[in-house]
Amino acid sequence: MVILKMEKKLNISERLMIMQILPKEGNFVLLKMIRDLNSKVGFSADEIQEFNIKTNDDKITWDSKGMVEKAIDFKIKELEIIADALKKLDKESKLEFRHFSIFEKFAIEEK
Repeated sequence: MVILKMEKKLNISERLMIMQILPKEGNFVLLKMIRDLNSKVGFSADEIQEFNIKTNDDKITWDSKGMVEKAIDFKIKELEIIADALKKLDKESKLEFRHFSIFEKFAIEEK
């Protein structure tokens, strides 16, 4: 059986990090997929209100209840795009401690 999508549970911080690490350039197809990915991990108006998400001087803040994880369904290609972005940071020795949880969720292959 071929798995076409996979659910991942992400908190607000992890969702923001994914939006930050995605490629900013690419071909049309890649950019369309990245746009769709940003919509998927982005925040609804209800979430912005519920978690009191605010931007102050290029810093995003939210209430502590935003640590609750949201289940998001990703297509296999979307998972590959995220994993590739994380592996690129790893290869360039640009990973930071804040990337640790998403690296474990997306870039470490399960055996």
